[in-house]
Amino acid sequence: MRTFVSVTGLRKSYGAHRVLDGIDLSIPQGTVFSLLGPNGAGKTTTVQILSTLVKADAGEIRVAGHDLATEPDKVRAAIGVTGQFSAIDSFLTGEENLRLMADLLHLGRSRGRERARELLERFDLTDAARKPAVTYSGGMRRRLDLAMTLVGTPKLIFLDEPTTGLDPRSRRTMWQIVRDLVQQDGVTVFLTTQYLEEADELADRIALLSQGRLVAEGTPEKLKRMVPGGHIVVRFADPDGYLRAASHLRATSRDEESLTVQIPDTGVSTLRKLLEWLDAQAIDVAELSVHTPDLDDVFLALTEESSR
Repeated sequence: MRTFVSVTGLRKSYGAHRVLDGIDLSIPQGTVFSLLGPNGAGKTTTVQILSTLVKADAGEIRVAGHDLATEPDKVRAAIGVTGQFSAIDSFLTGEENLRLMADLLHLGRSRGRERARELLERFDLTDAARKPAVTYSGGMRRRLDLAMTLVGTPKLIFLDEPTTGLDPRSRRTMWQIVRDLVQQDGVTVFLTTQYLEEADELADRIALLSQGRLVAEGTPEKLKRMVPGGHIVVRFADPDGYLRAASHLRATSRDEESLTVQIPDTGVSTLRKLLEWLDAQAIDVAELSVHTPDLDDVFLALTEESSR
């Protein structure tokens, strides 16, 4: 798979404060790459540098085959940016916002109108096309914002916290739009988000940034395997079953009031042996759940370790 973004040794400081301390990234074309990290980790600075808004102090960066330092205009022609804060003019209609963007990109009157119609239809905004954007809901404004980014058909889109403030239904609509951009259009997406569930849902690869350095990178599944903590929680149907099991099982925690125990989970074999033992002992279970480490666990564990 072709590498679309390549970053080697990226560094950036503001005065004595080093924001980025030697970042290396490789992003394949037609994938979703997510950069995660606590506030102040350097995510926004990374996006600003890659989108040509801020100059790096050091490092080699290539986007769509172009050297960012010597060919910034060619990089700008290949990218689109949907920031955390909307770029929509609320006093213009949805159609007027899109046509304004087409004019700024010098698409020409005829092509600009055609492109606006295409995007209004694609983002389900046709019925609201001639209404002022100030009347749009949060989800509609976010869709219009992304549509404006796509007027120039960019090959790489930076999405900076694209679903902040959206309700669950609007958030899932945005997720599907992002998936379609990648699968149908072959667009590469660089995603930053505070919602770890969002990164888990969308990203092919995730990098975790902490204090200006990458502390982990890989698929969501790979990152989850880096953190221990999987366990099985069993709630028993009666006190007798709880007492019999609690004295036998190697539980890491017990709660006599709720009749629950927590058992370390080392894989499918652990669950199978547990169920066989409970069945053999004729112990009734009211509820059983399996918890595997998620991105929240990864985020908390690795950023805490980095801070120490």
